[in-house]
Amino acid sequence: MLDTETKRRIDTARDILVGKIPDPKSQVELITIALIYKFMDDMDAEAEELGGKRKFFTGDFARYGWAKLMRSGFGGYETLNLYTEALDRMPENPGIPLLFRNIFKNAFLPFRDPETLRMFLKIIDEFVYDHSERLGDAFEYLLSVLGSQGDAGQFRTPRHIIDFIVGIVDPKKHETVIDPACGTAGFLISSYKHILKTNQDSKGHSLLTPDEKGSLAGNFKGYDISPDMVRLSLVNLYLHGFTDPHIYEYDTLTSEDRWNEYADIILANPPFMSPKGGIKPHNRFSVQAKRSEVLFVDYIAEHLTPNGRAGIIVPEGIIFQSQSAYKELRKMLVDDYLVAVISLPAGVFNPYSGVKTSILILDKALSRRTDTITFFKIENDGFNLGAQRRPISEDDLPQVQAEINDYLGRLRAGLTLEHFKPSLALVIPKEKIATNGDYYLSGERYQKTQPKSSKFPLVRIGEVVETITPPIKIQKTSYEKSGCFPVIDQSQADVAGWTNQVEAIIRPTKPLVIFGDHTCAVKFIEMPFAQGADGIKIIQTVDILNPSFLFFLLKSNPLESNGYQRHFTKLKEKRIPLPPLEVQEEIVREIEGYQKIIDGARMVIENYRPQIPIDPSWPMEPIGNLFLTKSGTTPARNNDLFFKDGDIPWVKTLDLNDGPILKTQERITPLALKETNLFILPKGTVLIAMYGGFNQIGRTGVLEIEATHNQAMTALLPNPKIDPYFLINILNNSKEHWKRIANSTRKDPNITKKDILSLKIPTPSIKDQHALVLEIKAEQKLVDSNLDLMSIMERKIKATIDRVQN
Repeated sequence: MLDTETKRRIDTARDILVGKIPDPKSQVELITIALIYKFMDDMDAEAEELGGKRKFFTGDFARYGWAKLMRSGFGGYETLNLYTEALDRMPENPGIPLLFRNIFKNAFLPFRDPETLRMFLKIIDEFVYDHSERLGDAFEYLLSVLGSQGDAGQFRTPRHIIDFIVGIVDPKKHETVIDPACGTAGFLISSYKHILKTNQDSKGHSLLTPDEKGSLAGNFKGYDISPDMVRLSLVNLYLHGFTDPHIYEYDTLTSEDRWNEYADIILANPPFMSPKGGIKPHNRFSVQAKRSEVLFVDYIAEHLTPNGRAGIIVPEGIIFQSQSAYKELRKMLVDDYLVAVISLPAGVFNPYSGVKTSILILDKALSRRTDTITFFKIENDGFNLGAQRRPISEDDLPQVQAEINDYLGRLRAGLTLEHFKPSLALVIPKEKIATNGDYYLSGERYQKTQPKSSKFPLVRIGEVVETITPPIKIQKTSYEKSGCFPVIDQSQADVAGWTNQVEAIIRPTKPLVIFGDHTCAVKFIEMPFAQGADGIKIIQTVDILNPSFLFFLLKSNPLESNGYQRHFTKLKEKRIPLPPLEVQEEIVREIEGYQKIIDGARMVIENYRPQIPIDPSWPMEPIGNLFLTKSGTTPARNNDLFFKDGDIPWVKTLDLNDGPILKTQERITPLALKETNLFILPKGTVLIAMYGGFNQIGRTGVLEIEATHNQAMTALLPNPKIDPYFLINILNNSKEHWKRIANSTRKDPNITKKDILSLKIPTPSIKDQHALVLEIKAEQKLVDSNLDLMSIMERKIKATIDRVQN
């Protein structure tokens, strides 16, 4: 178990580094290297104390020993240079294992500040590894501080859950063990300990022969897609007695290199997250899918030996999702692999995530000769389900383990289940699970119960939330344009500014809801942040309320702001439906699915920029050689006869949208046209903004109507040899050029007509121009369809919320 002192030291080390290395992954990298460095020196010191000799820092490398690095009187730059040199040379050190030499490859110090390094090394020096598991604990905590979840959706698995699964699957001394998403190798280490423990006599002496001990470590293997996790696994295994650990950087789902490697035991908590667009696996999977959780479970089932067994932690999508890939996977599991499903409470992964999970127990041989599956539901796992996960007396794990082992033992012995009387399980025939073709893996769906009311109890929000007081509030004048931590305030912006003030940071242990006390704006945050000034309430939900569920309820039915008065009191009195947590989580998953589609569609719309690949063979011509121009003006605003009841479109800079101009905000009268000598521009004229600051200069538009224009833009009259939409796509990709040459002596930077006319543009044949424009218009049509998709998904979210509230 991670002790508070280890946690404090790691947090302090990160706080020291944050000013020089904002990226958490880089911080973890540097801390990991320093811990390994320090630990090797500790092992050398321990060897000397026991009468042995140093082996890590000897010969020419003795001068890099940790004690030499930390000696009194050593100057800051001397320390900096020695540590930098040591990192650079460590891969050449013949005294350290090849494993460690590989870990030090490419290690370097990414800053040159001696004071920061001295403070950092002083904290690392406080770590003393009198027991190797402390390093494993430190590494596991380093993983957790990367965020609530890793880039690929991985969560740190609590050790007591790992040990529980290993106890059920029961790996033997002669069996091979694989974790295809090994993280920090927790399942492999637990399995190794389990085998050692189950091969002892009554006095605790090992029953393993020397040959068995020698070959045991070679039976364990792990894969991980992240080189950081591979590094952590290698060190963690080494510290637990694996002198030559077999951990490989490997993408289990897309690479075929190790497809033919099978195992007697597979244990995993695979990543739950799939990238945008899904996984693109090779074609050897039985189930055709793009979701990582589906592919991982398929992989594990397919890579068991004929008598193989597995324990897998899975998200609720595997249990309930109705898409064909999920159904196909569940059918395959029920028919050929699955023997038990264990439902875990939603808070098991706190403080890293509130995700709801289950455990699948597979036994390839046993499943095929039995016609039932047993379902267990764990209410308590020995810890409360809040953010702190404090120990409690209630613990269902021992009883479930005893009952499931009894169930599996009876099946393996060929006994009937007549005398199997579990207190926490349901035994369901496979035939019943297959009845409607959905193959749901929830025991409660097959339990005979009284029909439930569709109404959920209503509770006051104030009864199910608490507020968090920030350590320091960042004043608006102190907001930075960039920094390590976002500043959240009552404005509508998700992030109002940035700060590097570590003392002001709130580090959520579970997602928080932010409420604008004056604006009624609602936000959701999971990352460390600082509160900006006054005006927001930081809301933490109690264990019976999912924070995402509360956030979506408030977003769909917000309070209306009534001036600058405080609204939090009113919010606390607001009543909301409170379904069971399982139902809340199901609703959240459904809405999050719709929201991901909306976010993806919005990203397409916001990021799409038409691109015309420039052929170097195309002639380049200044715009001034290609177009006649017209200047515009603004009729006098104090003359009503110039604007009132006008019917001639008059273009302003704000009418320019980098595309077709179909209407204008204002129209002028024929009198204004006559008195100001304005000119009616023909369709196909291209307009380019010259004034209005960096947000407006270079904006373009193509007239699809006859119109006139003001003086803030240059009008390029149609040229039959230049497609106007080809031209504006070229110009739209020239905005950085305008910013570079803009005259910034004015309050608002501007460009001139001369600047525009001197710009050289490519001039391919008109036929090629038309073809390129047609291609861009086709792309634009697809992009625009995302607006319809967003509208559909927003209606679906509203319908989901209405279903709960009605």
